[in-house]
Amino acid sequence: MKNLFSLFVILFLLNCSSKNSDETIEQEPIIENTYFPSVDSNTWDKVSLSYLNWNENQQQPLLDFLEDKNTKGFIMLYKGKIVIEEYFSNHTSTSNWYWASAGKTLTSTVSGIAQDENLLNVNNKVSDYLGTGWTSVSLIKENLITCKNLLTMTSGLDDSFGDDVSPNNLIYKADAATRWAYHNVYVKLQDIVAKASNTSWKNYFNTKLSDKIGMNGTWINLGSLSIYWSNTRSMARFGLLISNNGKWENTQIISENFIKEATNTSQNINNAYGYLWWLNGKENHLLPNSQTIFNGKLIPNAPLDMYCALGKNDQKIYIVPSKDLVIVRMGESANDSNFALSNFDNELWEKINNLIQ
Repeated sequence: MKNLFSLFVILFLLNCSSKNSDETIEQEPIIENTYFPSVDSNTWDKVSLSYLNWNENQQQPLLDFLEDKNTKGFIMLYKGKIVIEEYFSNHTSTSNWYWASAGKTLTSTVSGIAQDENLLNVNNKVSDYLGTGWTSVSLIKENLITCKNLLTMTSGLDDSFGDDVSPNNLIYKADAATRWAYHNVYVKLQDIVAKASNTSWKNYFNTKLSDKIGMNGTWINLGSLSIYWSNTRSMARFGLLISNNGKWENTQIISENFIKEATNTSQNINNAYGYLWWLNGKENHLLPNSQTIFNGKLIPNAPLDMYCALGKNDQKIYIVPSKDLVIVRMGESANDSNFALSNFDNELWEKINNLIQ
């Protein structure tokens, strides 16, 4: 009888162990590899705050802050999976909104793809592709300007003549590579890609980038500028591609080497600027419409390794390699109208830190 009782106890314990094992299997699996949403459908896997052990009590304060600051769309990705996706003010997951200067990073990326395909070389002078006379400066000075100068905002052209990038508005200010200034002349890279690829900018962009990762946006011409509009998920898709060093699942869309160059200091004047990407964690930085060197990080509350796309009136893509995060924000200006960086960045990162720490 004693042996029978012992056998019963053993079987009971084994059954409990089996149940516990089954319960473990039913939990969310450990995210080892980066997830990529389908290119052909709108499905996108999610991961819970509790699984990530984030502070769930801080989610609503973050969302309240975003709504109060005129946000339209907000997404947080962890290793590619959606942690938070929220829309405000009648904006939806299918609504399009402008990227403004955050879209500069699209131009940088497509220029890199064209270089990967040996259609251009960023070290070559712009006039190799557009011909001479694309500016109003002397031929000697014009021929100093390379594609890399356009990528790094070091063309030396006068930035005080507004958005128009016709030759009459492209005036000499300094030799190329000697002065950093935020200037819309970067859009000439789109003309360069079109010339080099013997197709239109929009067609090359769609074929080589947008279609391959499932973006839904469109380029809209405003004067001499072409502004990208898309839904918030398309912005997140692009951020995910860049965060994975230019690779989408098993396909290398743009070379890892170019991504590394683009997301690190690109010249010796503004440490916080790559190839149209902004970089955090540097000792000092310059800002649009200013030649003042500001000491300290670009966004003090953000992680040191964070880099970002920043657009007018607070369009944002934040990428944080150390935390496997991609964060996007679309909407109206949070406070006052701005070119790229604003106090909103630092305030938003305070809320994000409260959530993820």
